[in-house]
Amino acid sequence: MSKYSEMYSGKLILAPMVRIGTLPMRLLALENGADLVYTEELIDWKLLRSFRRENPALGTVDFVDRSDGTVIFRTCEKERGRVILQIGTSNPDRAFQVARLIENDVAGIDINMGCPKEFSVKGGMGVALLSKVDNAKAILKKLVSSIRRPITCKIRVFQDEEKTLQLCKDFESCGIAAIAVHGRTKDERPQHSNRNDLLKKISQLLTIPVIANGGSREIETYDDILKFRKATGCSSVMVARSAEWNASVFRKRGKLPLDTMIRSYLKLAIDYDNSPSNTKYCIQNMLRELQESELGKKFLETQTLGQMSELWDLGDYYREVSAKLDKSGLIGRRDVVPIGYKKPCLDDTVEMECAFIRSLYMSDPDLPKTKLLNWASSKGYKKPVYQTVQIDKLFKAVVLLNEKKYTSSFWEKSKRWAEQGAAIVCLCDNGVFDKSVLKENGVLR
Repeated sequence: MSKYSEMYSGKLILAPMVRIGTLPMRLLALENGADLVYTEELIDWKLLRSFRRENPALGTVDFVDRSDGTVIFRTCEKERGRVILQIGTSNPDRAFQVARLIENDVAGIDINMGCPKEFSVKGGMGVALLSKVDNAKAILKKLVSSIRRPITCKIRVFQDEEKTLQLCKDFESCGIAAIAVHGRTKDERPQHSNRNDLLKKISQLLTIPVIANGGSREIETYDDILKFRKATGCSSVMVARSAEWNASVFRKRGKLPLDTMIRSYLKLAIDYDNSPSNTKYCIQNMLRELQESELGKKFLETQTLGQMSELWDLGDYYREVSAKLDKSGLIGRRDVVPIGYKKPCLDDTVEMECAFIRSLYMSDPDLPKTKLLNWASSKGYKKPVYQTVQIDKLFKAVVLLNEKKYTSSFWEKSKRWAEQGAAIVCLCDNGVFDKSVLKENGVLR
């Protein structure tokens, strides 16, 4: 048994879930009784093109994509010692490089050997590793021998029970601290029964903790988690869908109302400047069929954290936190400058911290570029001319109108959006757009 195995014994765990297991959801699960939380699967080459950055305003450590400024992984002190980073990999050396990069900021490292998605399988990752056992073992041995954090893996079972048991023994021999087992095969889905009896056999066979997974059909309450643990005979239980829908399933005193959980989740998303698109995705999964309700339909129209907050009476909280973060020098999602970019002299250019937020124009047939073109025509000016710079996956535009240049200080992820941002600056400087309204909507900072 590994010296780290105790860490995984007798635990309730938030499972790794694509786009769900970001910082706000992990913290929500911990606040409601989870002992450990897994990140979503993070692909090795994505992490390898990132750099580590401390974000004092948020109190976080961020791993930021060098090419487009995306925060690939964000963590904070509240989950220190309890967050497990799951890597999607097919190569021992890449897995080692990633582990070295992040080992000081996580409690453990897990190798995904259970994801059946086409993307993972085509890349030789996830469940594809189960058909290449020697490579899978090489990855685990490399990490166990060289990384100062517990190493685990998450697998699915085979139809052949003996083959499954032998695989688990093989992986245990690599020195891993624990193994998580989803009791379905790569071709089975939630409507198929979880092989609880096989999980029990695995647990009885191994000396390391076995983490039971795949029981969300059976789990609606905290007591159901305990029943699932008993049925599988496993040391710990990893919960996915049930926790995704309502993280208070980990709560001994019973689940909390969905609205309460959404408000708690939103506060965490605001506190940690979570991506609006990721926040929306997570809340959609919490709402499920309630997306068809009146509130749900209003929610589906939102695009910003501010808009979402208003629906759950958190508008004042959002504005208060946003103002506080701005004053403390928040390194936000739009404050990323491409590596190697040298800002030119802008003495003859009007520059504002201005973003194009598409949702604000959903009911308006004319986007800012069109509005600027029409306004310039009404004034008898020549047609606006745009010049756009691209570095890696980021874009910055300057618009020339009436012998004057306008630009936003923000870099955008598309040429079209960068040009819209420049147009907004021009319209704002010329009094066509009201600055106070733009600030209220989060367009202008």
